[in-house]
Amino acid sequence: MNKSPSISNFEILKDIIAELRHPEHGCPWDLKQTHQSLLKYLLEESYEFIEAVEEKDPTKMEEEIGDVLMQVLLHTQMGSERGEFDIESVAAKLTEKLIRRHPHVFQDNQTKIDADQVLVNWELIKKEEKERLDGLVTHHLITSSVLNAPPLMAAMKIGKKTNELKFDWEDYKQVVYKVEEEWQELKEELTPNREVNQAAVFEELGDLLFSVAQLARHLNLDPHDALKAANKKFLRRFHAMEDLMIAQGAKIEEMNQDQMDVYWNQAKVNEKSKS
Repeated sequence: MNKSPSISNFEILKDIIAELRHPEHGCPWDLKQTHQSLLKYLLEESYEFIEAVEEKDPTKMEEEIGDVLMQVLLHTQMGSERGEFDIESVAAKLTEKLIRRHPHVFQDNQTKIDADQVLVNWELIKKEEKERLDGLVTHHLITSSVLNAPPLMAAMKIGKKTNELKFDWEDYKQVVYKVEEEWQELKEELTPNREVNQAAVFEELGDLLFSVAQLARHLNLDPHDALKAANKKFLRRFHAMEDLMIAQGAKIEEMNQDQMDVYWNQAKVNEKSKS
């Protein structure tokens, strides 16, 4: 595709996305997608951008935020095909919302306001908007909007809201007991020689994870970040274990759990000795 000097790269990108979705000569994979089927890719691309930011790699950031933009354009292209919304209507609505939620910038010119007050104002304006759109004032002090986030983040949001309402444990020591209680309830569902009730285990596991998230909150830790760090640590040690095996001519496919544990423990010892 030749670029005209008068056409921006963004316009070319929009045209490419539209071409991929062309019903007659578009890409079969892109044509097969729906808003629902693309959701996992939006999450994956977002996390890949997060990783690039954490690595402080601007080249990788540029590429990964482009992949996020592609997902946005695919969704808006689908909306356009159905006559529901497009990138222009999305941009217009976002512009209106940003101006409305930043009165200190666009109306009052309150340059002295601090970041914490901006967040307070933002939440108040959001609440007023929701009440106006719903046509009613809800009596619920914690609305279902807290669920519009990854589960661990939603658990933290719920805990912060209940804390504001004085419905919370006094300190982390009390939460520790709650975590132990939920763990015991889960173990009871997993008692040996007892048929596993998947629905009950599912519920108890959820309760345990929720209480662990609240423990993290009381310790001023982010459970999302803690789990992410644990994932990285496990993968780092697993790679180290594989390297030890290769160095000794061993093959992981030919080992049992006990044999692999020897290399795993050695990888842990080596890592700790380096630190």
